[in-house]
Amino acid sequence: MTQNIYDNQAFFDGYAQLPRSRFGLEGAPEWSAIQEMLPDLAGRNVIDLGCGYGWFCRSAREAGASAVTGIDLSEKMLARARQLTRDPGIAWQRADLAHLTLENDRYDLAYSSLALHYLPDLQPLFATVRAALKPGGWLVFSTEHPIFTCPEQQGWVVDDRGQRSWAVNNYQNEGQRSSNWLAEGVIKYHRTLGTLLNLLMAAGFTLREVREWGPTAQQIAEQPDLAEEAERPMLLIVSAQRKA
Repeated sequence: MTQNIYDNQAFFDGYAQLPRSRFGLEGAPEWSAIQEMLPDLAGRNVIDLGCGYGWFCRSAREAGASAVTGIDLSEKMLARARQLTRDPGIAWQRADLAHLTLENDRYDLAYSSLALHYLPDLQPLFATVRAALKPGGWLVFSTEHPIFTCPEQQGWVVDDRGQRSWAVNNYQNEGQRSSNWLAEGVIKYHRTLGTLLNLLMAAGFTLREVREWGPTAQQIAEQPDLAEEAERPMLLIVSAQRKA
């Protein structure tokens, strides 16, 4: 079973203070880039894999989606999503994405935000999602970038001139990483960019766009603390379509 870190009270409390928790999609600086990569949602059946508080689920309905299903492993996240939602067109389901089963040919879009790096093996999920999408259906997801996940100890290295650099080591050494982010012993999985994209294509998807996200100049001007995100890619955003 995937580590259920979001039901750890210390982690959950810390996560609740993040801008993306307090302000929703507008608090996620990568959201504008994701929006540009999404298909038209009007009349679509959508599934959110790792829905958290349900911000995207509600946004999809506002954009015209006919039905939305939010899936998460965390009971605490789902409880919060239900508290924030007054829409019978959204269904919530508790499930582990590592062992997910879905009805075939049902969805027009599968969406996932910052969840896939918690899974030890993406091949089963990609195969399940591919089968669950209608021919031509979309998969759009964000995940931590392999440059961000690769170091055994994530963090900036500062030289004697005060220049900060992100340590890139163990890049080819795929597998489990443990970090102390919001709580001790948060388990994530590193895989190279090639591995990730090849798994996606092998599952029957055609790549449409890949973005190694970084903040715009305007975002940095408005939020100077985002400047460090331009020094190395923290997030990878991918859009793909199921082959007919």
